[in-house]
Amino acid sequence: MTNTPSDQPLKQANQRGAARLAAVQALYQMDIGGTGVLEVVAEYEMHRLGQELDGDTYLKADASWFRSIVAGVVRDQRKLDPLIGSALQDDWALSRLDSTVRAILRAGTFEMLERKDVPVAVIVTEYVEIAKAFFGDDEPKLVNAVLDRIARQVRGEPRK
Repeated sequence: MTNTPSDQPLKQANQRGAARLAAVQALYQMDIGGTGVLEVVAEYEMHRLGQELDGDTYLKADASWFRSIVAGVVRDQRKLDPLIGSALQDDWALSRLDSTVRAILRAGTFEMLERKDVPVAVIVTEYVEIAKAFFGDDEPKLVNAVLDRIARQVRGEPRK
């Protein structure tokens, strides 16, 4: 008997990727609906991460990675937003960006600052892929450019 891909356990990296996507969705939900961090984290952990909801099956995610991103973005938002703002083009304000793009950039910037054990290339690639899941061409390019600028600023290295 051969194993199909669905029979294989998810690799840790896939669970982190799912956690990043869920974190972006949770941050978006908090931004749009004014939901609190404790409420949204509990909702995702109980009803979404690795669960089926309204006919959709959510990927199994690294719950601690998810919590760390969501709580960290909320905790550090006053530090993250100016960094993102300085990496945007001069005529763009963070408030002008789509809420999903803001959530992606905040989560990516948080990881860039706090998760020095994760290579810049991994962080940028993961969040560009999340942007591609929601948008066409322009937003993923924006995410790529902004996170690259932030990487040079906070880690002294661009994505390789």
